[in-house]
Amino acid sequence: MTRLYRIGRSNRIIWDESHFLATFGGKYLNRTYYHDVHPPLAKLLVALAETLAGYNGSYNLKQNNNRYPAHVDYTMMRVQIAMYGVALVPLAYLTCLQLRMSRPMAILAASFVLFDNAICVMSRFVLLDAQLLFFTALTVFSAATFQNVDKYRQPFSYRWWAWLMMTGFSLGCAMSSKWVGLFCVILVGIVTVEGLFRKFCDRIPWDDYTMHWLTRINGLIILPLVIYMACFWVHFKILYRTGSGEHKMSANFQARLLGSRLNSQPYDITYGAFVDLRSVYNGPGLLHSHIHRYPSMSRQQQVTCFPHRDTNNVWQLHKARGIEANYTMDKIEFVSHGDIVQLVHNKTGAVLRSSKQFLAPLTTNHFEVAAENITASSDDGISDWRVEVVKQKHSKRGDKRLHAMTTVFRLRHVSMGCLLRVGSRRLPKWGWGQSEVTCLPDTTHKKNVKSNDVLWYIEHNTNKRMLNDDLSKYVKGDFIVDMVQLNIEMGKTNSGLSPDRDKYNALESDPWSWPFLIYPMRMVGWGDKSIKYYEIGNPILWWASAIACIVYPFRLLYWLARQRRQCNDWRPGELLEFWDNSKLLWGGWALHYFPFFPMGRVTYIHHYLPALYFALLQLAFDLDLVFKHWRRGRYLHLAAWCIGALVCLVFLYFAPFTYGWDRPAKELAGRRWLSTWNVYEDMYAM
Repeated sequence: MTRLYRIGRSNRIIWDESHFLATFGGKYLNRTYYHDVHPPLAKLLVALAETLAGYNGSYNLKQNNNRYPAHVDYTMMRVQIAMYGVALVPLAYLTCLQLRMSRPMAILAASFVLFDNAICVMSRFVLLDAQLLFFTALTVFSAATFQNVDKYRQPFSYRWWAWLMMTGFSLGCAMSSKWVGLFCVILVGIVTVEGLFRKFCDRIPWDDYTMHWLTRINGLIILPLVIYMACFWVHFKILYRTGSGEHKMSANFQARLLGSRLNSQPYDITYGAFVDLRSVYNGPGLLHSHIHRYPSMSRQQQVTCFPHRDTNNVWQLHKARGIEANYTMDKIEFVSHGDIVQLVHNKTGAVLRSSKQFLAPLTTNHFEVAAENITASSDDGISDWRVEVVKQKHSKRGDKRLHAMTTVFRLRHVSMGCLLRVGSRRLPKWGWGQSEVTCLPDTTHKKNVKSNDVLWYIEHNTNKRMLNDDLSKYVKGDFIVDMVQLNIEMGKTNSGLSPDRDKYNALESDPWSWPFLIYPMRMVGWGDKSIKYYEIGNPILWWASAIACIVYPFRLLYWLARQRRQCNDWRPGELLEFWDNSKLLWGGWALHYFPFFPMGRVTYIHHYLPALYFALLQLAFDLDLVFKHWRRGRYLHLAAWCIGALVCLVFLYFAPFTYGWDRPAKELAGRRWLSTWNVYEDMYAM
């Protein structure tokens, strides 16, 4: 009821529904490749919800002014995603029972999750947070259950194996939804290593001890990795059409996408062809030149490597200097190993050249590579390059002909013997931060010079005299390589989401402010007549759970110190049981909260929700401990009912923000408990 009440009230795009529903989910339905910072599982579940709701992926945001058209059943999509938020409540209850909490306090813990406004509102829209929270909760429940089975029941039994595999499955799903799920992996890993250390201290037989290690490696490392990889395998299988995000992937990957410009081009390279040369060295990109000149040395046109497609990346293959040819009329001649060519920049007409007279701007033990409009007075031979085929990825070993995409080759300067090279060094502002291209001295002509920084291949070529071929039949896919590359690019994009500290943003917030709910977030526009949603948590729960988590390590140290002084606060084994049952909760909070401090990326208050889930259960755990020891639990039931009623009332008090408020926000001024809450005015707007 709390998750579904009036869930379809607003037909506008709410928060990041524009990305996950209208963009990424729709891409799966029309099979169009895209790039995003998150792993695919949660977005695949969004696509599943869209499919079950009868959506065909044709929604256009701009044409509909951020509103869902009549044919899009957005309510059904939201309902399906909300089910993951619904499942959090019973999972919280079951987890607390596994942590040896009393039934009334387990119910209270579930009510904390039920009556938190922030968790509720983020579960009601087509986002990724509900799925992530569900798999996080499933992980901690499975881990707690496995811990009990391993501790109190027979190891390697059917039940033992089932909960070990369920824990591994949950871990795989959590980290396949968002990379935040990796914190769950770390949490379970720490708890597992501690458990194995205890078994070592208990001196169990070596055969059994080795089996405990092997089974956990299989269930908690290999299984999650298999699930993570399987999600990417499904991702690649579904997205087989060319799309806007393909440029992040290798040319080999792009050529296998239906409709890609790399997919349809001549396979054989001839003189007169217009080519894009890409470095095999990962990162720098395509051989590039532009009208800007070097500030010193030759002062000729700069030659660099540029990662994005551009008209300045196009070169025409000419024969060696002094050989006249008409490339539109003469007989077609193919470029082969050992041929001497010139590379003429298509946009400026300048020729790629190098000379011993000029050293490279950064790597001064190499020669400068520039583009120059060659005249009769220019040095003879400075623009001639010999093609040296290094590897043929498709054709037979004896094939010496140059092919698009599949031939890896070097370009050796004929007169100097140096090799065209690109490295990781970036030019300063005058070079637009692009990668430096040099000529690597190699006077001995060593045949074993096969470093990626001197290897090139033709990514794309155009030639009106040649028929286009389907290059997907020549390039081979490698799932592991594609998956690793995509994860690297996801990391680069994620790290690039850095906040602008010189510009105020009403949506962003820093981690220090989250536990005490300093800066809630407006999820939509704040017009008087628009339906307004505010991501604000239940203040009582946020503040109390924050205090409980902050105080926890000090309480633990206090009890350990008293135990060392032989003060009998606990019965034998009771403190150890307290640690076993609470370490998952406090550890989960700490691991899902503190890593955000060193992160350089932009952060929002909903990034705290996984940590909040652990904090709410920690709060209930501490209350259970207090009332069990106070007058032997006589008021435990009464306390659970009273606290639950208070939490419910506060939830209802802030419910207008959760279920949408369509009147002026000024009418909710009384719900502004802190001066930093922008309930009805944005105090810091510039």
